[in-house]
Parts: sequence; C-alpha cells; structure tokens
Amino acid sequence: MPAKAPKAARHLEVERKFDVVESTVSPSFEGIAAVARVEKSPTQSLDAVYFDTATQDLSRNRITLRRRTGGTDAGWHLKLPAGPDARTEIHAPITAAGDDVPAELLDVVLAIVRDRPVEPVARITTERQSQVLYSIDGAALAEFSNDRVTAWRAHGPAGEEGADEGPAEQQWREWELELVATNGSADYELLNRLSNRLLDAGAAPAGHGSKLAHVMGTKAPATRAPAADPVHRAVAQQVEELLVWDRAVRADVFDAVHQMRVISRKIRSLLKDSQDSFGLADGAWVIDELRELAAVLGVARDAEVLGERYQRELDRLAPELVRGPVRERLVDGAQRRYQAGLRRSLIAMRSKRYFRLLDALDSLVAEEPVTVAGQDRAPLTIDAAYRRVRKAARAAAAENDADDALHRIRKRAKSLRYTAAATGANEVSQQAKAIQTLLGDHQDSVVSREHLIHQVEAAHAAGEDTFTYGLLYQQEADLAEQCHAQLDAALRKLDKSVRRARH
Repeated sequence: MPAKAPKAARHLEVERKFDVVESTVSPSFEGIAAVARVEKSPTQSLDAVYFDTATQDLSRNRITLRRRTGGTDAGWHLKLPAGPDARTEIHAPITAAGDDVPAELLDVVLAIVRDRPVEPVARITTERQSQVLYSIDGAALAEFSNDRVTAWRAHGPAGEEGADEGPAEQQWREWELELVATNGSADYELLNRLSNRLLDAGAAPAGHGSKLAHVMGTKAPATRAPAADPVHRAVAQQVEELLVWDRAVRADVFDAVHQMRVISRKIRSLLKDSQDSFGLADGAWVIDELRELAAVLGVARDAEVLGERYQRELDRLAPELVRGPVRERLVDGAQRRYQAGLRRSLIAMRSKRYFRLLDALDSLVAEEPVTVAGQDRAPLTIDAAYRRVRKAARAAAAENDADDALHRIRKRAKSLRYTAAATGANEVSQQAKAIQTLLGDHQDSVVSREHLIHQVEAAHAAGEDTFTYGLLYQQEADLAEQCHAQLDAALRKLDKSVRRARH
C-alpha cells in the first residue's frame, strides 16, 4: 500500500454567495458596531480543477471536490453540507500524484461515488479581491470577496447538442461573504447584517450553491419528490441517513458506529415488513446484506458500549473499591476491541459488496410501490407487528431462559417502533421505544455479565485481585432485575396506545 499522506484538516465554513453585475459597486461596512476596521488583502489568482463522477453523484449530494493552486489555502478541498450557509471543509495537501484524488478525501465520500471513476469535470479560475473585517479587539470577523470568474466545463451535459465539442468558456462576477469564526447565534446575526449591506449595494442571493454548479448549468440539487407511500418515504429517508452516518463512521465520530447500525436495522425491518410493496421475495439478498452489515458494525458498537459502561461504573465506585488493574482490562481492553471492530467495519464499507448493497437500496427507493393487477395492496399497519410483540411476551412467561426471551421481546418492540413511526402512529412508536430501551439496558447487562465472567477468570489466572469484578457483576444483575420488573407496566402502556391508535 502507498504511504499515508498527512492527515487532512477539517473546519466549518459558513458563507453566502451573491450574484452581481459588472457595474455593481462594492458595499460599505461603515456604521456596523461590531466592525472596527476593514483591511484589503492582496489580490489572489486562484486556479481550481473540480472532480466528480460522470453522473455528478457528488454535485447531486451538494458536495464539491477540487484541487486548487494559488492563494493562501492551496490544496485539495472537499466540502460537505453541514446545514444552512454551512459546509464542513476538509483540506489535504497537493502531492506529486497530480490529478489523483487523495485517498483520505475519496474515502470520505466512498458511499456516494462507490467504485465509479472520479474525474475532472470543470476548471475555474478566479481573480479575488478581498477585504477582512476586524472587531475592536483586533479579531478577524469575516471576509468579503469580490470574485471575477472564468470557467470551462470538461464537456457538455450528456445528451446536449455539442456535448462532445470542446469546453465553452464562461465568465461572471460574484461576491462571497464568509465568517472567519463561528461561535453561535451572534455570529449569524452579524452575517445577516453584513449580507444586508451587500443586498443594499445591488447584489442578489446567488442562484447557485457553488461556482461548480454555475459552470455546470445546474441550480440547487433537485430534491426527490417524497413517496406517497409512507413506508417508501420512511425507507428513502433512512437511506439518506445511512450515507450521512457512513461519513461519520469513516471520521470515527463518537457514537457513529452505533447510529449507522441503528439505521441499517431500521431499513431492514421496514423492508422485511413490506416485502411485497418493494417487490422483494422471502430471503431477499438485500435484507440479508443489511443484517450482515449490522452484524459487522455490532462488533465495534458492543465494545464501545461496554467501555463506556465500565468507565461510568468504575468512576462511581469509591477508590478503595477499585482493586487491581481492572480499568486496564475492562476500559482499555474495550477500546482496543472497538478499534479492531472499527477497522473491520471500514474494510466492509470499502468493498464492492457494500457498494452493491447501496446501489440496491437506491433502486428500491427510486421505484414505485409494487401492486398486483386487479388487487389493492393493503396498507401497512401496526397490527401484525404488535401481535408479534404480544406473542413474544406470552412465550417469555413460559420459558426458562428469561434473558433470551426478553431479548426477543425487545427485537419485536423495535420492529413495531419502526413500523409505527413510518405509518404515523407516533404514540405507539414512543411506547415501543420505551420497551426497546428498557430491554436494551437488560440485554447490555447480559452481555456485560458474560464479559465480566471471562475477565475475572483471566484476572484470577494472572493472580490479580478480583473483588471489583464481583461488585460490577452484582450491579449488572441488579439492573437486569429492575428492568425485568418494569416490563409488565411498559407492555400495558403499549397495549393502551395501540388501542387508541385503532380508534
């Protein structure tokens, strides 16, 4: 494998763009209390090559990728949506590889581009005249840029007349207003006041989200019309969320593995309960693949949960009750298992198998619900999912293995929760979530106790004090008993919410 490049730097970019004509005069910022002085910066000549797939997958997801020379921040820039007026910008240095996109940037958007080639789609040069606005204490507040832009598209959009003829030159002028630092609502109030000065000077809010969108002739990315069928709509929303959490996992954001696992299980549950609507047969591979994905993510998730659990419980104990290298075994050991699980997850998320799963999910949400000629498809309801919860609850009373039985109730409640949320039965969804959470704590206790038994055996063999492991085990057993004791009341609340939802 090639040597790793220096780690890419991230920061939040908050800016607004404005369209202006050639005769528009630069604005004045005098009279704004927060601005003590304005200083002009040297003119910069910027030259950027933008990259995307042939089907503009990055642009459709409001993402830009470029290699820019000139100016103070030359290098590779990947910009990801982060809310209104905001984007997360990731920088990487230019290397001898030239047009080869840095692996660390490409990996961030791998769930979007998958194994499709990423190639130059446009070149944009900018002559930038900037002014930096400072506060009375000398801190930089914002930067106003007057840009004169020249751009070339690599080729016309597919299907357009002249698409294969040479690139056509485009020229325009635009303004950018960017906050230097963001610390809360006060900064956005300043951004609004500064923006008003630009509008007063004759500017108009830009009709494009980026220079690339301008040169490619596209407006804001088209938003897919929401599906009329609530389950299709819910699955489409969850697939979008899956791509967001995919990026978070790749960045090793706290709790991201857990959230991505939750999303994958939500999608699987909804597809499984509505297979006919999505044209899926029993045992459909996409459902199996979602289960496998959740299982792979579960290795890191379980280790993360255990590590946090042990850290919290050990911190609550009096120091004299924490005997021997228990933190090293429980907390540090969980962190090592988490890192191993994360590496395993990332290997899976860089595979063609994962890309084909994402392709299949895209196809499912793009298609209309399947109907059988001459038959009306019955709408998805909570009834079947609720019956499975009741069946599992009745079975639990007759089984000797209470832990396994309670875990089945939890899984059925989780499925009911997702179905209820998709069909608008919000109270049922909330009560099902309460049971899922209650029995989730119980299941985490089961996993923790099993792990503690293995760890106490290892500690005993090493001649270490095992007193603290016994304390933790008893705490976990007490918690499990408390959760079990609260289940009947939670099931009764769920039953009442289902009855109300039917009327």
